Amino acid sequence: MATDPYDLITMGRIGVDLYPLQTGVALAHVETFGKFLGGSPSNVAVAAARLGRRTALITRTGADPFGDYLHQELRAFGVDDRWVTPVDAYPTPLTFCEIFPPDDFPLYFYRQPKAPDLEIHQHELDSAAIAAARVFWMTGTGLSAEPSRGSTLAALAARSAAVPSAAVPPATATSAAVSSPGGPRPAAYAAAWDGRVTVFDLDWRPMFWSAPDDARPHYAAALRHVTVAVGNVDECEIATGEREPRAAARALLDAGVRLAVVKQGPKGVLAMTADGDTADVPPVPVEVVNGLGAGDAFGGALCHGLLAGWDLERTVRYANAAGAIVASRLACSSAMPFPDEVAALLDGAPEGLPAAGRRPGAAPPHEPDEPHAPNRPRKPHESHRPHQPHQPHPSPHPHQPHQPHTPPGPTEGGRP
Repeated sequence: MATDPYDLITMGRIGVDLYPLQTGVALAHVETFGKFLGGSPSNVAVAAARLGRRTALITRTGADPFGDYLHQELRAFGVDDRWVTPVDAYPTPLTFCEIFPPDDFPLYFYRQPKAPDLEIHQHELDSAAIAAARVFWMTGTGLSAEPSRGSTLAALAARSAAVPSAAVPPATATSAAVSSPGGPRPAAYAAAWDGRVTVFDLDWRPMFWSAPDDARPHYAAALRHVTVAVGNVDECEIATGEREPRAAARALLDAGVRLAVVKQGPKGVLAMTADGDTADVPPVPVEVVNGLGAGDAFGGALCHGLLAGWDLERTVRYANAAGAIVASRLACSSAMPFPDEVAALLDGAPEGLPAAGRRPGAAPPHEPDEPHAPNRPRKPHESHRPHQPHQPHPSPHPHQPHQPHTPPGPTEGGRP
């Protein structure tokens, strides 16, 4: 491990997304597909790396060419893959989807007989690196089976073991005014007393569990160790029994988190802190191409804002804009925005295009509390505008061609 801690370590699902290059076409009639890095925590690490953060991923792939491809992609995106290891017994998972904008994106997971990312063992964890990371991000899917469940809880225990309480920082703790290894101290409203942030992406996937009641005790166990919980209303209901956004946020705060983020789809995002602050942020209207991945862009940008020590409203607005940009594009990982694209959308430029006078791909004027994003050239498929697909078949799906629309909201359309 390097001397300075990672800005962000994520842990959990990875796979290959095979997405249609045709929209409005049922999977049975799709003729061409694009191949992309996928898996929610993997995408979150990519999203944060795109914004200039030093990130790493803990997961496992199959010992196969698709596993090799995922290593290749992680490195290209600037994500440290040292803790991505092969499993001989299981193939790398594949995920297919259908794309019916603006709000219908069915997912088809191929993770049988078992996904390698559920074979993370506790003895393989670098507990010191996990404990030292400025932000650690885990997911509900990682709790769905052993040995991943025990390893995820062990990683959380490594974080909380170093602090007497994750719930209340001392009165002397401030946000970006206090420096910490690797940069400004993360936002105090989301952090433990020592400035570290631990995020639970509630990430409820019913196909990975036998029943909701089987998940709830494991969610409760994880909530005892984290400072931030993020989820849509369905995921919050699994974690708390509450669907109404404010009631769900209060229930998450009562469980001990410092910051509760409830994604409400077309109604936007509600964020509440244990200190009593609230941000109720509307969505950013864009022409939706594919809602998958918007929640992961939101997550990476949320981590970016927390790491910068931004106030709650600014952080959530920035994360919302990042999610909207990905919703306007076809892919997930390769669609994650660069800082200039998020800044352009927040400045009013359409669909995340660079504002007038700014060179496409160039970083925006550097702010003291923002890292400089790596100037990695975009891949050929990483255009600012979404892919314009060829559609040789009329769609058998009843949806009409999409119109400009408020995006379905981070994770509301589903995530890979």
